[in-house]
Formats: sequence, C-alpha cells, structure tokens
Amino acid sequence: MKTAAILTVTTAIILASATPASALKLTSPDHANGATIAAEHMYPRCGGKNTAPALSWSGAPKGTKSFALTFVDTSVLPLAWSHWIVVNIPADATSLPRGGALPPGAEGLKSNFGDEVYAGPCPPAGTGVHKYEFTLYALPTRAPAIVSESSARDLVESLGKLALAKATLKGVAAAADPN
Repeated sequence: MKTAAILTVTTAIILASATPASALKLTSPDHANGATIAAEHMYPRCGGKNTAPALSWSGAPKGTKSFALTFVDTSVLPLAWSHWIVVNIPADATSLPRGGALPPGAEGLKSNFGDEVYAGPCPPAGTGVHKYEFTLYALPTRAPAIVSESSARDLVESLGKLALAKATLKGVAAAADPN
C-alpha cells in the first residue's frame, strides 16, 4: 500500500513539473488578436495601402516540412472569401515581413480576390463588420495541389485536415457606410 501511494505521488510530481509541448502560435507586431485591422492593411479602394502586416510564429511541431498561410474573410457566407494564400513556406521560416515578401520556395496562390499576393480587407458597403482570420498551418509535407476555384471554406478545411498544427490571428474591419 505504502509503495503504491509513493509511486502515485511521484508520478503526480513528475507530471506537474513536466513542461508541456509548445503550441504553434501566430502573432503580429502590426495587429493585436481580435483588434480592428489598421487602415494601412486595408485594400486601396477601401482607403488603405494594401500592406500585409508582419507576421511571426513559434512552436512548430516536430515533423513540420512546410507552412501554409491563409487570410480569409469568414463573414462572407456561405463559403468565406480568401484574400491571401501562401504555400510551401520553408519549415525553418519563423516570420513574414511587413509588406508580404515571401522567402525562397514559398509561393502565393490565386485567392478568391483574384490576386497571388496580399489583398487587404475591403468589406462591401452596407455589409457591416467583417471578421478576418490569418491562419498558419504546420504541414507534414509540401502543400497539396490546390484548385484555384476552391472556396475559402474548402481550402481551410483541407489544410486543417492535413495540418500537424494551426494557429490563428483574428481581426475585424467595418464596411464603408453606404450613405
């Protein structure tokens, strides 16, 4: 009995002192999670400069061979709307600079917005506040082939199923007042 109690207490102490595996985390010095997206990052016809925010990440799981990044307006129903898709970001990368320059090997794909580069938020007039998500996916391979006509919802679902881990940075932007 005494040995079992000592073993149980020892196991509890070991488990309590063990450091948990780090989780994938996505941050930006240009944007706080959940905050309003700054005008600088908005699309030009909505008064912005269309400058991609700087993004950085940490905590990639073991086995990560590449990263994919999506920037999606989740308020466009029913299928969402992609503004930026980047695949094959090298596994040793930990950031993208302000402006969206990609590291060697990474490639931008045509988004629903029609661009292969960052296309900032620009909610249509009268549609209220839109919700946006930057999502980074740690992948066990290079990115799978992505059909350019894929809906944003299909894209994020397929990347989510393949990913070893993912991290999201959220933001909001208001549509222009129609009056």
